[in-house]
Amino acid sequence: MIKFLIRTGVFLLAAAVGIIVTSWIFSGFDLEGFDLMWSEPIGFVVAVVVFAAVQAIISPFIARVARRNAPALLGGVGLISTVIALVVAVLVTDGLDIYGVLGWVLGSLLVWLVTMLATLLLPAILIKDAVENKRDDD
Repeated sequence: MIKFLIRTGVFLLAAAVGIIVTSWIFSGFDLEGFDLMWSEPIGFVVAVVVFAAVQAIISPFIARVARRNAPALLGGVGLISTVIALVVAVLVTDGLDIYGVLGWVLGSLLVWLVTMLATLLLPAILIKDAVENKRDDD
């Protein structure tokens, strides 16, 4: 149960990092199409939770369908589930707006890439911090 909660926390944090970094990249390069509603902090939290939940639910389904019907798509399961999760998050929350071809294509690609990297790196960072804190306590 504890592993499940830790994995869920890491996945939620990775989703938040992916969405935030993508928003920063878009604003840093003065691109339009991917906006976080910073005036709606609850909307942002709900958007992250919806995004992470939809992606966690839909990824195994898409992987199963791809494995059976189109094995060449297996590598794109994460990207496909990211696009679907972003569509749902945009439709049901007020915390995230994506519009235009650039927003949907580049935004989805960046969220997928940053979320994937954060999912890989966050556990190592968190474990390192926990070990250092434990050493400091001793």
